[in-house]
Amino acid sequence: MNEQRTTWLLVNVHLILHISQMAIHLFSTLTFLCFTSVFSIICFLSWTHNNRWTHFLIKVRENDTLLINLQVEPETVIPRFQKMLFQKAPTWTFDDLYIQDAPPRPTKCAQSLRTSKDEFFSRAFLPNIRLYLHKDTINMSEWNRLSHFNNPFGFMEFKYEEVVPAVKLIPKPKEPLLSPKPGGDGCVHCAVVGTAGILNGSRMGAEIDAHDYVFRMNGAITQGYEEDVGNRTSVYVHTAHSITTSLYLLKKYGYKGAPHDEGIKYVMIPEGKRDFWWLNFLFKGEKIPDGYYKNKEPRQYYSGQFNESRFYVLHQDFLRYVKNRFLKSKTLSGGHWAMFRPTNGAFAIFLALHTCDTVDAYGFMTEDYKNYPNYYIHRDTKSKVIFYINHDYILEKDLWHKLHNSKIMKLYQRTSETKEENPGTR
Repeated sequence: MNEQRTTWLLVNVHLILHISQMAIHLFSTLTFLCFTSVFSIICFLSWTHNNRWTHFLIKVRENDTLLINLQVEPETVIPRFQKMLFQKAPTWTFDDLYIQDAPPRPTKCAQSLRTSKDEFFSRAFLPNIRLYLHKDTINMSEWNRLSHFNNPFGFMEFKYEEVVPAVKLIPKPKEPLLSPKPGGDGCVHCAVVGTAGILNGSRMGAEIDAHDYVFRMNGAITQGYEEDVGNRTSVYVHTAHSITTSLYLLKKYGYKGAPHDEGIKYVMIPEGKRDFWWLNFLFKGEKIPDGYYKNKEPRQYYSGQFNESRFYVLHQDFLRYVKNRFLKSKTLSGGHWAMFRPTNGAFAIFLALHTCDTVDAYGFMTEDYKNYPNYYIHRDTKSKVIFYINHDYILEKDLWHKLHNSKIMKLYQRTSETKEENPGTR
């Protein structure tokens, strides 16, 4: 009996010691967690006080669309958003709100596209959307707002010091991009010329050059192709990538550089950090010391026609507006959302729609695109259109057709009824 009682006492003592050890461990854990929590709160409050945060709210809607309202005092840079955190394009409460400038010049043009009664176009079109980025458009508040959007629609993942110094070098445009020609009908008539193979053999050169102004973009080769594409360029739309790579990719086709007509106006699409690096040294007139364009001298690519008063940089609001209201691709709902953006040609067309009264588009994708080579420079090969994941060519094709049918612009097309001896029939 004594042995059983002794055994029972030993078991209970062991159990009591075990429970005591667990309690001490639990108490230590809770004490540690409390300490770290209090320490974290103190650090957070100290950090937010130092950064003068006033409001931070995150909530998830029923459709799993992330909404983040972030308000920070103007002198504070918000933390950088990382693209990898989003499985699809994030939707912000202010996603479809844009900075708008003073109303555009009143037009005396009776046939101006601005007088269109088309329901879709009238509802989506903002005639005074801010077109250009320059030193007076950037401050801390604007930086924080645009940091919610991925490039080229904003500054997501960019560092303040990588972008703002370059923007501060961009002068405010002293004049509109285009004005009616003296002695004309009061209208601004524009042609936007793409590089699609439909222009191969089109004989549309004279008609293109007859416009008041001619827009071109990317590898805009005209020498040797004048009969089909014309040879005038009034506005050249580009990125740092397109103006540099076209020079060696198209050299075998006779391309010698970007158009440099006297008085030409250059319009740049700031699609990434390298574009702001390019702009920084372009305005300084210096050779780029390092990075993606190391040892390149940006001004050399404009063949002596670079002039600050004739150089424009498209604003992120304008680029986002084109994407949101006219070219919202299904790609934005998937894992490749951050790669998508409209083509340079699409941005050129919309720039023309906002600065011209009438717009004729040549060399853009049409319903019968499979009948033509990829580029009009491919005279001897039947190259196929390459569908890159960062663009939605079919969406753009359908939009050009829709705008054509709505008489917003005219799209050059060649139908099955077009005779070979008269390929320019529209």
